[in-house]
Amino acid sequence: MDAITPQPRPCWIAGRPEQGAGELTVTHPYDGTEVASVAVPGPDQVERAVAAAAEVAASFRRTPAHVRAAALEHVSRALAERAEEIAETITAENGKPLKWANVEVNRAVATFRFAAEEARRFSGELQRLDTDQGGTGRMAVIRQVSRGPVLAIAPFNFPLNLVAHKVAPALAVGSPVVVKPASSTPLSALLLGELLAETDLPEGAFSVLPVRGSQMNALVTDERLPVISFTGSTGVGWSLMDSAPRKHVLMELGSNSAAIVCPDWTDVDTAASRIATFGNYQAGQSCIAVQRVIVHRDVADKFVPALVNAVQGLRTGDPHDPEVEVGPLIDEDNARRVEQWITEAVSAGARVLTGGARTGTSVQPTVLTDVPADAKVRGQEVFGPVLVVSVVDSVDEAFAEANDTEYGLQAGVFTRDVRVAFRAAAELEVGGVIIGDVPSYRADQMPYGGVKGSGTGREGVRSAMADFTEQRTMVLTGIDL
Repeated sequence: MDAITPQPRPCWIAGRPEQGAGELTVTHPYDGTEVASVAVPGPDQVERAVAAAAEVAASFRRTPAHVRAAALEHVSRALAERAEEIAETITAENGKPLKWANVEVNRAVATFRFAAEEARRFSGELQRLDTDQGGTGRMAVIRQVSRGPVLAIAPFNFPLNLVAHKVAPALAVGSPVVVKPASSTPLSALLLGELLAETDLPEGAFSVLPVRGSQMNALVTDERLPVISFTGSTGVGWSLMDSAPRKHVLMELGSNSAAIVCPDWTDVDTAASRIATFGNYQAGQSCIAVQRVIVHRDVADKFVPALVNAVQGLRTGDPHDPEVEVGPLIDEDNARRVEQWITEAVSAGARVLTGGARTGTSVQPTVLTDVPADAKVRGQEVFGPVLVVSVVDSVDEAFAEANDTEYGLQAGVFTRDVRVAFRAAAELEVGGVIIGDVPSYRADQMPYGGVKGSGTGREGVRSAMADFTEQRTMVLTGIDL
């Protein structure tokens, strides 16, 4: 398919397309060309979107499950039917290689399908209360009920599927959703609005508002949006929570994921290939991208050269080339930041085993070693194509180093020893541990999130549905059990 032709795109106000009070221009991260202009809604349009969500909330939560499921199924099918177009859109606005944009579309298809399935069975539970004498003849009916409209604030790195991770669960439980996409990548969310508009969802069930600045802040503090689901940087996430202390705020934040290669893992080429690929596959702009590589000394002499070779073998360049695996960063400011962090680490004693150079928005996939513990590339989230290798003398030391971070999202542990696997699950201070692989795939139907500074919520369809609802209990009396 040819590159996306620049054209104005409407925003979505209470399910209807409208031109805005202003525009923003979306440019291609790879070459800076204009991709599209997008309508930015004015204050009155934002007010109508929020008011419509608040007005429909009570009736929407009581919508039959089959109605919500049918809408979600329609979106899943439509995404699949338009997969090629949508993948090209993701690549054009985000710079993500087409290879990975196709994966993202497929995941969004699955996310809406999972949500449709869960909408039909997510209901609550019965609990008998006659476990002591005072509860004889009593039974509790515990239902999961929508907390109300959701403000969904999405990041740039997965402009379709991380919007889907918020929209699909919200609609599945009958929560209206107001989407605030990333300003640099609003096109996928607007396209999703187009598909939602083809369904029988009631007016006000969804809006897509590419707003910024004061309008964004107004949404965060608006009491009619009692739930906020945010995915993005740690600093923005915690400041957002400070701005809305009385709201139900769910955050999936930063990480600097570790991959640990244990001494019993002899297939170093497989480990090297997986780490190289999933430390760099979206120019490192993924919260689960491997950043720290901790390898046992017994296998380091074989593993480290294999890792360097694997990284050097990654194809870089134009993200529209289906063979390219590593494309540009989202903008030149971020590329310069990554370059600066590499330079600072080298000045402090780190060695560059490969990569390290920048051209415009692209940074060469980079492997560093001998990196000081206080270097930004080791202790903070790089969000760029950088791997930091350290060598340790024991599994205990590896686990301690993996835990030596303010983040705790995921970790990968290459071992075939089931005892080490269970130790890793018990001792690593992360939300998820992948045994025999790296954090590379966010299973959209399972709980996903972190500990420490990595956030307060869990993504994954069913987990988000639980987060978007609250328990309400009805006690029946005079029941013969």
